[in-house]
Amino acid sequence: MFTFSSLQGALSESAASQSILELDGGIKVLVDVGWDESFDVAKLRELEKQVPTLSLILLTHATTNHIAAFAHCCKHFPLFTRVPVYATSPVIALGRTLLQDLYASTPLAATTIPSSSLEEVSYTNQQSSSDILLQAPTPEEIATYFSLIHPLKYSQPHQPLGSPFSPPLNGLTITAYNSGRTLGGTIWHIQHGLESIVYAVDWNQGRENVFAGAAWLGGAGGGGAEIIEQLRKPTALVCSSRGGEKTAIAGGRAKRDEQLLNKVKSCITRGGTVLIPIDSSARVLELAYLLDHAWRADITTGEGQLKTAKLYLAGRNIHSTMRYARSMLEWMDDSIVREFEAVVDGSKRVNGTTDGSKSGKEAGPFDFRYLKLLDRKGQINKVFSGETEEGIPVGKVILASDSTLEWGFSKDVLKQIAQDPKNMVILTEYPSLVSEAHPSLARCLWTWWKESQERANEGSHGETRHQLEITDAKRQALQGNDLAIYQQWLAQQRQLQTTLQSGGANALETAEDVGDEASESESDSEDSDNEQQGRALNVATTMGQASRKKAALTDEDLGINILLKKKGIYDFDVRNKKGRDRMFPHPVRRKRADDYGELIRPEDFLRAEERDDNDGQDLAQAGKDEDQEKLGKKRKWDNAAANAKNQGSGSSKRPHLTRNVSDDFELAASDGPIEDELDGIPDDPDETNLGPSKLVFTKATIAVNLEVEFIDLSGIHDKRSLHMLIPLIQPRKLILIGGNEGETLTLASDCKKLLAEGSVSIYTPTVGTIIDASVDTNAWVVKLAPTLVKQLKWQNVRGLSIATVTGRLLAIHKELAMRRDEDAANKRLKKEESMEPTAAATEAEEGPVEPTLDVLPTSMASATRSVAQPLHVGDLRLADLRKAMQQSGHTAEFRGEGTLLIDGSVVVRKTTAGRIDVESIGLPTDGGPATQLGGTFYAVKKTIYESLAVVAGA
Repeated sequence: MFTFSSLQGALSESAASQSILELDGGIKVLVDVGWDESFDVAKLRELEKQVPTLSLILLTHATTNHIAAFAHCCKHFPLFTRVPVYATSPVIALGRTLLQDLYASTPLAATTIPSSSLEEVSYTNQQSSSDILLQAPTPEEIATYFSLIHPLKYSQPHQPLGSPFSPPLNGLTITAYNSGRTLGGTIWHIQHGLESIVYAVDWNQGRENVFAGAAWLGGAGGGGAEIIEQLRKPTALVCSSRGGEKTAIAGGRAKRDEQLLNKVKSCITRGGTVLIPIDSSARVLELAYLLDHAWRADITTGEGQLKTAKLYLAGRNIHSTMRYARSMLEWMDDSIVREFEAVVDGSKRVNGTTDGSKSGKEAGPFDFRYLKLLDRKGQINKVFSGETEEGIPVGKVILASDSTLEWGFSKDVLKQIAQDPKNMVILTEYPSLVSEAHPSLARCLWTWWKESQERANEGSHGETRHQLEITDAKRQALQGNDLAIYQQWLAQQRQLQTTLQSGGANALETAEDVGDEASESESDSEDSDNEQQGRALNVATTMGQASRKKAALTDEDLGINILLKKKGIYDFDVRNKKGRDRMFPHPVRRKRADDYGELIRPEDFLRAEERDDNDGQDLAQAGKDEDQEKLGKKRKWDNAAANAKNQGSGSSKRPHLTRNVSDDFELAASDGPIEDELDGIPDDPDETNLGPSKLVFTKATIAVNLEVEFIDLSGIHDKRSLHMLIPLIQPRKLILIGGNEGETLTLASDCKKLLAEGSVSIYTPTVGTIIDASVDTNAWVVKLAPTLVKQLKWQNVRGLSIATVTGRLLAIHKELAMRRDEDAANKRLKKEESMEPTAAATEAEEGPVEPTLDVLPTSMASATRSVAQPLHVGDLRLADLRKAMQQSGHTAEFRGEGTLLIDGSVVVRKTTAGRIDVESIGLPTDGGPATQLGGTFYAVKKTIYESLAVVAGA
C-alpha cells in the first residue's frame, strides 16, 4: 500500500514543499519541511497534526522551500525532535547556516502567538496585541537540531530506525542519489516490500560550474544512454513540475553565463551598481564561483572591463557557508575537484597570485581573490559611502540574500540603489506568488520586467516609473498589558509542558538543586494533597518564570518557602494552613546522577595530607593560577578551553584549533583574504536579546527607477529534460507536484502523449488530497504436486533455500486431489489408480478448483529443456570474495572503488547494475595454492560460483 498527500506545494504558486508518504503498516514518511516567505503558522497546522504518527523525515535541498520550517518545528512541536531525520552532509551543514541567517535577518521567522491563544489566558478587559512574537530558536539551538540529523552518502542503501511511536518498518530501505542544482541535493529512493518509490523534486540533469548533473543516467553529467537500474521502472515517481513550460536556452550553460556577464558589464561601465538577489546556502555557490572566475579571467586576459569594479557577497552567515563549501569539494562536479587537485599539486596557478606564502591556498575554487564577503550591515553602508576614483563612481556588483527581497541584506541594498537609473537588479529565479494581495518585492520587480518585455515586443518604448511599497518588520520590547498577558501565556505553556512530558518538573527546579522535603513525600490527607497539587504546580511554574525574568514573588506565592527564600525571616504563621504549609521546610540536597550512576566528588575522598596540601596550594596561589589543574579538582569546560587557547599561543606548544561549540562543522582557522577597513566595522546589534517582544511594522514607499533584468539561473529542470527522462524512467504511476496549476496540468497532458496510453496512471493532487498510488499486483497460490516436490533440487544461498520449478499448470478439483494423495499414501495398484480418477471426477465436477503444478509429460519436457537458461541467484559482495580468497591462500586487495585485485593478475569488478566482470592477464603461477585449481583465474571463478546458486530451468 502507498498513499501520497501533499501538505504544501501542489498545484500552488507557493514554492514550499512538504509531502507525506504512507506505506503498508501505517509507516509515514515526511519529505521536506519547507516554508515560504510569508512564514504563516497556519500552513504548518496539518504538519503538526501528523507529527505523532511520523516514522522518519527526509530532507532534499538546503533551501528555504525545503527546510525553512525545520527549526520552528523542533522548537515548538514537542515530539518533532524524536522523529529520526536523514539527509546528506551538505544539506545538514548548509541548512544550518541558512536557518541561522534567516532568524538573524528577520523577526518574521519567529512567528507570532495566535490571538486566540492570548485571549484564553487574558483575564483583563483590555485587548491584547496579536503581534507578540514566539521565542525564536537561538543559533546554538539550531546547531543542536541539525546535529540530530543522520548523514548519508550518495548510493548508500540504508535501513533507517523508526521513531519511538512508529510501527515496525519491516525492512524499509532508503537511498540518496544526486539531484543536481544544490550541493548535496537528493533524489530519494524508498523501497518497502513491493513498493519502489522515487521522490525527485527540483532536480537538474545538466552540469553546471559547481554542481554535477542528476544521477538519472549514472553519475556526474549523466553519460549513459539509459536510466540506472536502481531508479528505473519504479512503482511510483513523485516529480516536480516546476519549469515544465520553460524552454532551454539555445547555447546552454555557456550562453546563460555570457548573458549574465554582459548585463553586469553594461551596468558597471556606466558606474552603476548591480544587485543580484540570491539565497544564502545553495545557488549562491554557483553565482559566487561564476563571478569570481569571471573577474580572474578578465584580469588575466587584460580586457579591463571588470578590473575597476568591486565584487561583494553579503549574508549574515556567509563566512560559514563558504568554509563549508571549501570542505565539501568532493560533493561538487569533477571539474571543481580537478581544479583543486591541480592547485594542490602546484601544476596550475589559477589566480596568478604573487604571494608565495598563500599562493597555493588562495588559488582554490572557493578561495576568492576578488569577491569580498560582507556579514554586517555597517559594511554595506560603508560600501555605499561615496566610493569614487578621480570623481568617477566605481561600479559595484553585490550578491545578497535573500532571492525574495523580503529579508536579508538584499532588501537593504535595494533601498539604496532603487532611485538611480544607472543601477540594475538581475533576478535569477522565478519568484513565487504567495499572496495576491501582498506579493513579494521580487515578484513585483519580475512583473514589471515581464510587462516591459511585452511592451518591447509590441514596439512601444515609453519609459515607465514605478512606486514600490516596502514593509519592514522590527522587534519591540513588550510593556504594560502585553507583557502581563505574555507572562500568563508562558506560564500556561510551561504547565502544559510539565504535565505532558516526563521530567518537566525537573526543568523548573532552581539551580541550587534544593527542594522542599514535602515535595518528595505524600500528604496524610488525600483531599488536602489534591487541593494543593494545582497550587504547587502554579508556584513551581511562577518560580521558574521568576528565575528567568527576574520578577519578584509575593509572600503569598512563596508560602512556607519564605523561610528558605528570604533572608531575615524566621517565623511563619501555620494557623488555618493545610498540606505543605503546616510543616517547617527542610532543604534536602538532591543527589546528582548521570547515565553511569551517582556523581562522586573526588575532594570528599582525599587523604588528610592531600587535603592539607591542596588547601595550602589554594591559599598560596589564590588569584594567580585559578585556572590551573589541582589535585582532586575537576576542570571546567570554559577553563580547559581557555588553557588550550593559551597553550596554542606559546612557541613550545603545538597550536590548537579553536572550536566554536555552536559550529560543529566549521573550520576554525581563518583562511579568508587579507583584512581591510571593512573588517574593522563593529557587529550589528543583536535584536534577539530584547526578551519578550512584539512585531512592529513600518511602511515606506520608494521610487524605483533602476533597470530590472531576469536571467534564469535557478538550475531547475526544463521542458526538454522532463520530456526526455520521464519516458526513460518508465514509472508505473506518476505524481506531479511542486508547480503552479498551469505547469502541472500542461506537463500531465504531455506525459500522457509521451507514455504508452493507459500504461501509466498520472496524478495531479491538490494540497491536502490523499491519493492511492499502490502498486498493482496479482498474487496466486499454486499447489505443488507430490511427484514434482520429490524432483526439486534445493540450493542454499545466505540462509535461503532456492530451487527452480518447471511444470504444467493443471486445474484439479480439491476433492480429487485429496483422494489422489490418499491413494499415493496407501500405494494402490496401478489398475486401481487408473479406475479411481474417473469415478472421482464425476463426483467432484461441481466442486472448487485448485491450481496445481504437476510434472511435465515426456513429450513436453524435451521441448522445454532447450529453452530454459541457467540462472545465478544471489548477491556477490567483493568483501566476502576477498575474505574467501585470502582464506584459500591467495593475496587479495582492493584497488579503487568496486575493484578487487587477486594475486596481482586477476581483477574482479562489480558494476552498478550488479554485473561481475573477471579479467586475467594470463601470467604463469608461482606454484602456490593457485596451481592446485589450474590457475588464479579458475580459482576465482570457482569461488564466485560457490557463493551463488546456479539453478537451471530443466
